[in-house]
Amino acid sequence: MRDNPRTPAAAPVRPSRRNLLFGTAAAGALFAAGCTSNENNDSGGDSADSRQAANAADTKPGKEVTIGFAGPQADHGWLNAINEQAKRRAKEYEDVTLQTTEGSNDTAQQIGQIETLINKKVDVLVILPADGKALTQVGLKAMKAGIPVVNLDRVFASPQAYRCWIGGDNYGMGLNAGRYIGEKLKGKKNAKVVELAGLDNLELTRQRTKGFDDALKNYPNIEKVGRQAADFTVESGQAKMAQLLQAHSGFDALWNHDDDQGVGAERAIQQAGRDDFLMVGGAGAKRAMQAIKADNTVLKATVLYPPTMAASAIDLARALGQGKGVGGLAELEIPASLTLYSAVVTKDNVDDYLPTGFS
Repeated sequence: MRDNPRTPAAAPVRPSRRNLLFGTAAAGALFAAGCTSNENNDSGGDSADSRQAANAADTKPGKEVTIGFAGPQADHGWLNAINEQAKRRAKEYEDVTLQTTEGSNDTAQQIGQIETLINKKVDVLVILPADGKALTQVGLKAMKAGIPVVNLDRVFASPQAYRCWIGGDNYGMGLNAGRYIGEKLKGKKNAKVVELAGLDNLELTRQRTKGFDDALKNYPNIEKVGRQAADFTVESGQAKMAQLLQAHSGFDALWNHDDDQGVGAERAIQQAGRDDFLMVGGAGAKRAMQAIKADNTVLKATVLYPPTMAASAIDLARALGQGKGVGGLAELEIPASLTLYSAVVTKDNVDDYLPTGFS
């Protein structure tokens, strides 16, 4: 995920990769369409007109739902986008009242904030924990109090601590970055790539690297010759990229795990006067997408870790509060987990994804 470098890694228990997968566009269409009632799911209508009618009906005010939203401190572009996505989505529903916490990267403080929401008897909780493992008990406390929990991205250590999990696919980020680079370099003999990772003590970083390495196994002409771990900041990106450039006089592609640290990486690249390779970023910052569209730097693509998951979490919370299922699915209940797809944004499709870019 697009984690905060000053927060612990996600809990070791994570949803199976066999769980339902949603592309960014598909998820957006699904949740923008809304969550249809159980009665509507039973209606059997399968035409485009009937689906549109059901979706339009669901945007109308229904049962009042109070959603408590608790996230970590928004001291990073992606985390700030998470907060903004949740607030913006909640405002679209006349029947939703959103109660938010200030957010904290201190686990004890965030637990206290969530307990306050529990004591206020909100109908549903959406929680992006600073540390999934450390906050598992407060998730269990909410569930035992009869408050369904939508666990956002950093998963709790026990599935009993949440009703539904929704988040990104770190392994998929690496896999798709590797596939994109592999296809670009498949005709080049003895191609070389380097990797600018995030914090190595985070499980998300290890998953991104594993996906990248697994993808490159399908391209025997490509060798990964260098790797540096930064810490998701501009300063670290610049310093670690400078080290990679100094250690490797020639390579063909760079995968950078995070668009924020990518700002520093690009500075180091410009200072070195290098433009002999292509760069792939990660997460989906608006600045990165604009550079991809302009096509005047080494940055040619970014692999999404969409903050739109927070808007979808509000949709799920509203559905839980109103006892509904998800529009577009046959099941009467919302799924136990939703893994968002890590789409690759290039010059060819950047206009489709620019509205989801974060600052």
